[in-house]
Amino acid sequence: MNIHPIDDTITAISTPPGIGAIAVIRVSGKDAINVVNSIFVGKIDLKNSRSHTVHYGKIVDKTGELIDDVLITVFKGPNSYTGEDTVEISTHGNPVICTKVIQLLVDKKVRLAEPGEFTKRAYLNGRIDLAQAEAVMDIINSRTDASLRGARNQLDGLLSNKIKQIRESLINSSSFVELELDFSEEDVEFVNRDYLSQKLNEIISEIDTLLETYKFGKIIKDGVNVALVGKPNVGKSSILNYILKESRAIVSPIPGTTRDVIREDVSINGVLFRLFDTAGIRLSSDEIEKEGVLRSRNSIRTADLILFINDVDQEFDKNLYNEIIELNHEQKIIKVLNKIDLAEINSSGYDVKISAKTGEGIEQLLNLLEQKALGAANYTEKSAIVSNIRHYNCLKEAKISLHNAMDSIAKKMSGEFIAVDLRNAENQLGEIIGTISSDDILNNIFQKFCIGK
Repeated sequence: MNIHPIDDTITAISTPPGIGAIAVIRVSGKDAINVVNSIFVGKIDLKNSRSHTVHYGKIVDKTGELIDDVLITVFKGPNSYTGEDTVEISTHGNPVICTKVIQLLVDKKVRLAEPGEFTKRAYLNGRIDLAQAEAVMDIINSRTDASLRGARNQLDGLLSNKIKQIRESLINSSSFVELELDFSEEDVEFVNRDYLSQKLNEIISEIDTLLETYKFGKIIKDGVNVALVGKPNVGKSSILNYILKESRAIVSPIPGTTRDVIREDVSINGVLFRLFDTAGIRLSSDEIEKEGVLRSRNSIRTADLILFINDVDQEFDKNLYNEIIELNHEQKIIKVLNKIDLAEINSSGYDVKISAKTGEGIEQLLNLLEQKALGAANYTEKSAIVSNIRHYNCLKEAKISLHNAMDSIAKKMSGEFIAVDLRNAENQLGEIIGTISSDDILNNIFQKFCIGK
């Protein structure tokens, strides 16, 4: 991301590219209202308009030629998304019109916004913290109800408030150690070391509670990769088609029909599951089928869960089962017996028995997938959840620093050693919400945003 002044005026189209009913062009900065007012003809002078008001009029070029009929929405800082004066121009959704309006603004010395720059300004102007800014991108990218709720909770500040609470508690404890350093020559102890250890243990416990939410949070945010694995013709594609309620994969009694890995997404109770229908694993001289088997093994290796599928006509394949364990972990496997509509057999070795033809047992399979993915997680709508790897790593580093401080206390080391580790922990927690942040961190976060947000 290039470095530009943060007090200049920027613009971008905030709606998706292409033809649509309307398009919204956002303008933000100290000259936003004046610049838009200079190309706007309506019943009101925008400079005299109240904040959060909408005005009908026309956009005209410097010769007075009509560009489009528009609605202008005025937001005056600091009570706007960015914290600055902001104007949104709603035009007809024609790319030609949008280009002309953008060009008029650029001619007025308005700069084209970079990816995420509006949200970056919201952060820099104190409208939201860094964790909330990241939640904006998560809301845009959410694909299920669960991921949307999780991102919404983060934007509302559930995680930020918890981090601030933990950090404030740490600062309160460490301030006494810092105060001791000012009186080092007097050898005064302002905080009892046993009491300090107790407070740090409490803070570590709170961090552990957040760290334990990460697996659940990552699933809610990113979804679950599920590999459908088995020998040829056990019904993997039929199961996929039944779950999707459409004929997505080719089904044939001929073994080896699936030559490549087919990926489809399905939402189960608001959680995204990515289903990978893999080629049947067997020895083959067919080069295309061999490549499909290789890709199947790669899918097994990276899967969060594995449906190991057999049918009533074939014995349990122990060799294939052991190969799956070598590629991944046994606790991730769900053993599925398919085609139970064809015969009655002993199914005691399986986790679930189904018929992809009649649908019997499919609901039980989906429930088992959800249970296996989420485990014993019992979080409510108001729980602070960690779903971002950056936040997770910051919490881990803060915990390490606190353990180092505890070790220094146990060894009866001087306050300088304890203070250094406590400061490091404070900084790691501060990085999550942006109290402490570098340009590299900010650029890495906001360059992932779409332009116009």
